[in-house]
Amino acid sequence: MRVDVIKYLGYTFSMLARVFSTGIEGIDAYLVEVEVDIARGLPSFTIVGLPEAAVKEARERVESAIKNSNFSFPSGRITVNLAPAGKRKQGTSLDLPIAIGILAASGQVNPERAKRYLITGELSLEGKLRPVRGVLSGAIMLRGMELAGFLLPGENRREAALVEEIDVYPVKTLRDAVEFLNGELELLPYKEDREEIFKDTGDYDVDFSEIKGQEHAKRALEIAAAGGHNVLMIGPPGAGKTMLARRLPTILPPMEFEEAIETTRIHSVAGILPPGIGLVTRRPFRAPHHTISYAGLIGGGHNPRPGEVSLAHNGVLFLDELPEFERHVLEVLRQPLEDGKVTISRASSSVTYPARFLFVGAMNPCPCGYFGDERHTCTCTPGQIERYLKKLSGPLLDRIDIHIEVPSLSYEEILSKGEGEPSCKIRERVVEARKRQLARYKSEEKIYCNAHLTPKLVKKYCRVSPEGEELLKLAGERFGLSARAYHRILKVARTIADLDGKGDIEPVHISEAIQYRTLDKRIWLRM
Repeated sequence: MRVDVIKYLGYTFSMLARVFSTGIEGIDAYLVEVEVDIARGLPSFTIVGLPEAAVKEARERVESAIKNSNFSFPSGRITVNLAPAGKRKQGTSLDLPIAIGILAASGQVNPERAKRYLITGELSLEGKLRPVRGVLSGAIMLRGMELAGFLLPGENRREAALVEEIDVYPVKTLRDAVEFLNGELELLPYKEDREEIFKDTGDYDVDFSEIKGQEHAKRALEIAAAGGHNVLMIGPPGAGKTMLARRLPTILPPMEFEEAIETTRIHSVAGILPPGIGLVTRRPFRAPHHTISYAGLIGGGHNPRPGEVSLAHNGVLFLDELPEFERHVLEVLRQPLEDGKVTISRASSSVTYPARFLFVGAMNPCPCGYFGDERHTCTCTPGQIERYLKKLSGPLLDRIDIHIEVPSLSYEEILSKGEGEPSCKIRERVVEARKRQLARYKSEEKIYCNAHLTPKLVKKYCRVSPEGEELLKLAGERFGLSARAYHRILKVARTIADLDGKGDIEPVHISEAIQYRTLDKRIWLRM
């Protein structure tokens, strides 16, 4: 007959204990119920419920941590069930809840208090707690639950405390956690000051004022920042394409709190949140090497992880030497560029990661890099140039709103001592343009800037005069523009009008927007 408490081999056991923790699926957390049963029999320690390798290895970490924290490790048959059993459990965040469950089942922790908290954390062999991934998602999940608070490693406290509706209790060791749950240690909920976090969001190590010349490229990037448009820069080596791209985040609008939360969730799940940082307050800038794999760029793996397109969410994804990337790797960009998200499917499940980023690509005009450069002689044949450009497919180019040429600088420009316009001044104009767009699209769902407009909304919000229509018709006939390129021009023209403070799109705005379709015109192939 089953009883609540058994005397066995000198230990007192509570037959069953239950503790709550979290698991991660995509960037969302789900509740994991850690059930611990200690029964009579030969000593054993079994974890069930689809545990991955890191979870299975928790047996050694938990046993050593319990013993080295001067608690008694039960010598009976220990079974740990991780429910729901149909979802794979991965990572090391279940170490602490498993240890608390064993101690609760063996009568060393108050079982009623143990199941009142959401618990997570990785254990060292000596019983210290290490930070884990996905804490912010767990805190957001806890917001809708009837639990007393979140018990977690001290290094994760700032991340979890961003959710103001919950109480966060950081601890440093397993012993601290046990004493807190037994009422022997009093802990005050940790609070985070949001205003303090956002104080230095506008401070960058780089600035647009450091770039000499390239006024045409700076103007194009200002338009890109104002409307959220994707950009492709074409120019010889050393023209400053990378310098321009790295300074683009300095003129983007400051991150809103909700954007920062979503970006932080992705970085936390990926395990790249810097130590001591609770919130990502600056827009990400990701610049992967051209040798990156399909899974590295788009996300994936046996246990799907976010790729570079998701890590750049709400920021900038910069791909230098664009034609050097494998073609099949570049083609997977088409979905996130169009939809702002990535879905990774496996036989057992599928996960979706947000991937709304501003894409910036850079490339040479030809294989040697010097076609059209006044100081260097190009050694490429027209056929080689054509093959080089065809490494970028038409559908991919159609998803890039702005194509610009970045010529090499003259010696006079290089030696000039004057400084260009600082990023803060450009950002002011960008922010004003974004405000106009937010006001215009306040009745539309998930439309925050011109680049997000669907073809239906382009027709609604990007109306042009008969003169503008005639100009678009001439450009389409001369350069063979696709329907998607036509819509891209209208959206860019809408942004130029917003920067100009105009409510209507005028022919001058369309004329400038057409200039930013260099690859549609293929001008250098006819030189």
